[in-house]
Amino acid sequence: MKIFNKGKLKEADEFTIKEQNISSDELMERAAIQLFGWLKTQLKENRPKINLFCGIGNNGGDGLALARLLLNDGYEVEVYIVNFSDKRSDDFLLNLKRLKEHQFWPEFINENSDLPELNQGEIVIDAIFGIGLNRPAEGWIKELIQHINQSKSYVIAVDVPSGLYLDKAPEVPEAIIKAETTITFQLPKLVFFLPETAEFAGRVEIADIGLDQNFIAKTASEALLIQQHDAQRLYKPRGKFSHKGTFGHCLVAGGSYGKMGSVLLATKAALRVGVGKVSALIPKCGYDILQLGIPEAMVITAENEKFLEKTTIDFTPESICFGIGAGKEEATKEYLEQLLKERTAPLLIDADGINILAENQELLNYLPEKSILTPHPGELKRLLGEWEDDFDKLEKAKAFSLKYKVIVVIKGAYTITIADKNLYINSTGNPGMATAGSGDTLSGIIAGLVAQGYDATIAAVFGVYLHGKAGDLAAEKLGFEAVIADDLIQHLGEAYKSLFE
Repeated sequence: MKIFNKGKLKEADEFTIKEQNISSDELMERAAIQLFGWLKTQLKENRPKINLFCGIGNNGGDGLALARLLLNDGYEVEVYIVNFSDKRSDDFLLNLKRLKEHQFWPEFINENSDLPELNQGEIVIDAIFGIGLNRPAEGWIKELIQHINQSKSYVIAVDVPSGLYLDKAPEVPEAIIKAETTITFQLPKLVFFLPETAEFAGRVEIADIGLDQNFIAKTASEALLIQQHDAQRLYKPRGKFSHKGTFGHCLVAGGSYGKMGSVLLATKAALRVGVGKVSALIPKCGYDILQLGIPEAMVITAENEKFLEKTTIDFTPESICFGIGAGKEEATKEYLEQLLKERTAPLLIDADGINILAENQELLNYLPEKSILTPHPGELKRLLGEWEDDFDKLEKAKAFSLKYKVIVVIKGAYTITIADKNLYINSTGNPGMATAGSGDTLSGIIAGLVAQGYDATIAAVFGVYLHGKAGDLAAEKLGFEAVIADDLIQHLGEAYKSLFE
């Protein structure tokens, strides 16, 4: 699903109005009908008091149109007009007139008004500001937002929480509505998936208001949200007469004394995701661990007892996963340099491999095109340097990806894959995956897909989705707290099967 910036969203509205020969008010009515339908479905027979806070622009117009539908259906509704300016949009005024024609007069609140009483068990609907906001709320409006946030009412934001920008980080976080649910129109927004801003949106529901599908299909987007139907299209089915050689040979190179579990997990994940063969290249101290822990894998040991060093292998793998648990010994760094300069196979670099690159940035110039880097936030910061906010982080990561022609997988609650200026945001995963070895498992999955012949970008995007889905399936059975990395591997088969459910 595409994610548009606010300029493209405005263009989509304008194109739809022109192409479908409707008024902006009719589009607003569609939005209100979708909001009403969602509320009615969720509330069922419950009839809590609903407090609508409406601004004086089009977002407020959406709220007023919703209020009319709720009143017509017999809900107890209070409507508060947040009267912060003398300027009002035409559609706001039209919906205010319609509401008054139903013999309902909303309460106008301003800097001299008492803040409305909001109680537990009631619903607050935030329709104060829309997507066009470009400066933080101040004074009495900020106090109103804080009053809503501190109430015990259930808060629902219309399209975007008031005070939240679409294109930059919050300047005054306490001046932003913190919603339990955000009902957004047609397409999700990037801010719903970034660490600094996602908490304000809560659970996000997408309401289809009938924006022109041809415009959406033909217009380049800021990012893509990867969901089940997207992942399904990335899947490559297996031929009946395939054999293990058909599905590639993956080399997992890493490990050091005390950190052999990471290699075991990555190796096991690569096999479970479907690669034909996996060889683990490790220091001698890990031989028994790997041979006993995963008998399906082949094991090659470096001469050194405790850490990885240059080693000759007698085969050409289809992919190489380097760096997990490897440490940063000089010999390990030299082996990574050798791999970079020989460029014998597509390369995924994780963990200490990324740390070595960060400390020896001249090696970045040798990265093979379409190499995959899978840093967690700390590793990313060592690689890119400090950033001001999440938007700056993404810009720096995009610039890095373009400069070195590589794919960067930024791991997190919504893992973001960056390739060729494009952002691919993952929709699967849960807090239970914040556990040791989860990232090693992801590296093995992606490297295993590359070895099977998946394009590097597709392998990264599809691998992240499968990894998150396996985590979701594990958490459903075990609960968040009980999930460990091996559970992700055990549920990869079900993750594949879920693509077609």
